[in-house]
Amino acid sequence: MQVKYSKKVKEMPELTSVQLDGKTLTIRDVVRIARNTQDSICTLSHEACQRIEASYALKQQFLQTKQPMYGITTGFGDSGRRQISARKAAQLQSNLIRFLLCGTGPLVPPEVTRATMLIRVNCLARGNSAIRKEVINRLLYFLGQDILPLIPACGSVGASGDLVPLSYLAAMVIGEGNVCEQGTLKEIAEVLKAHKLEPLTLEAKEGLALVNGTSFMSGFACLTSYDVGELAFIADVSTAMACEALCCSRGHFEAFIHAQKPHQGQIKSAANIARLLEDSCLAQSDQQILASYEELAQREYQELGQMQQSKYSLRCAPHIIGVLYDTLSWVEAWIETEINSSNDNPLFDVETQAIHHGGNFYGGHIAQAMDALKIAVANIADLLDRQLELVVDEKFNNGLTPNLIPFLREDAEEAGLYHGFKGMQLTCSALTAEALKLAGPASIFSRSTEAHNQDKVSMGSIAARDAYTMVELVQHVAAIHLLALCQAVDLRGRERMSTLTRAVYEAIRQTVPFVGSDRRMDDDIEKVVTLIRSSTLRQAIETTMG
Repeated sequence: MQVKYSKKVKEMPELTSVQLDGKTLTIRDVVRIARNTQDSICTLSHEACQRIEASYALKQQFLQTKQPMYGITTGFGDSGRRQISARKAAQLQSNLIRFLLCGTGPLVPPEVTRATMLIRVNCLARGNSAIRKEVINRLLYFLGQDILPLIPACGSVGASGDLVPLSYLAAMVIGEGNVCEQGTLKEIAEVLKAHKLEPLTLEAKEGLALVNGTSFMSGFACLTSYDVGELAFIADVSTAMACEALCCSRGHFEAFIHAQKPHQGQIKSAANIARLLEDSCLAQSDQQILASYEELAQREYQELGQMQQSKYSLRCAPHIIGVLYDTLSWVEAWIETEINSSNDNPLFDVETQAIHHGGNFYGGHIAQAMDALKIAVANIADLLDRQLELVVDEKFNNGLTPNLIPFLREDAEEAGLYHGFKGMQLTCSALTAEALKLAGPASIFSRSTEAHNQDKVSMGSIAARDAYTMVELVQHVAAIHLLALCQAVDLRGRERMSTLTRAVYEAIRQTVPFVGSDRRMDDDIEKVVTLIRSSTLRQAIETTMG
């Protein structure tokens, strides 16, 4: 049986080899491995193995003392006052996994599951979790063979980590439940037998180490932040092409203006747009626009043929896209700190021979990062939707046709029959509204749970899932806008585009033709979304730049 997911596809074909040490994993590493497992090799570093073995040995020493240790020789959460003997510790870990297997909702995409598995291994590689190397290597084996747990999306409040989602990962290790092996649904017992493996019996603390962390929300966060970086660049490209479609001034993006308000993201966005428009014959410089005006001479008044200043969705685009670039700069730093952290509890300090009880499983930083990113991305959706309105509306599009229909004579047989991009704008508006709806912060909706033990929770996984969904929506908004812009410059004269924007135009036109008459365009949208996700449009520009 084939398992179907709603998933994103991104081509990143080069071989990735990563040694996991708990300290140096990057967002880019996570994305490459999550989207190209077959081209990836992941191993534990020698130093990580030493730390893992040392913390495991320290735990064994503590077990001999018969002192209570939370989640090891006590129950979980508000049951932590109930101590058990070391003899019962292994059964306690299996029970933990089983009572947490209660997730609901759609299955998360395979790329999120792979990211989750990789991040969990890396966090455990820090060597503070008292888990055997064999358990961690079993996860790495499953990842390398593309044997994935089926994780329902819903069920985590992101406080004691992502307990419910991560329990599906842990169940696979102990040989329970179903998995997806290279796209095919199978029982894990069947898979283990085929691979000549036995289920692992978890020892004290090991079940808790697998489920008590932020790896699920962090998986979403890594994939989302990576795609947002591409989306910000696409917003720059779309703005440049919109300026050409509407014959606007490119003077709005002069470096002097943005140096006087030196937010780095704003400067970056303006520089990108200015570079894209450098040799455009459609988007003119301020000097060219001024030269086109007639002299006022002795007259007291005249109507200028072209506005010196464009509407805000064009003129202020760097100020909007720049916020996204600047938000990403600290969001990425927070994510990379999180995926290189020990985020379970309790933690073992080999150096001082101590055990520490704390709350590193709390997903507050990921929640805040994703909530902030959602707001910045939602503003990009709104920006592109507003630019699209200017391009398709004959009241504002500076002489283009209504809804970008082909130019037709009034006496043409087809006159009055075509509606061009009218439906596309409707879809774009709907997608934008849906994206804006998701922008509300999830982190403020804390719910006291688990008998008031988890009385303040992060909602990190919900924030991260919302951000991931929003990016997918806005990629479709961008695709519709780009299709409309290609149609507009066809009507305006594509030979007058800049060298770099024409490279984007040609990459799109290789897969989607001009809309000469009304036809379905849902497939067109998906084709351009694929170009966005695969970085094909960025690569077209980079190749042209040499």
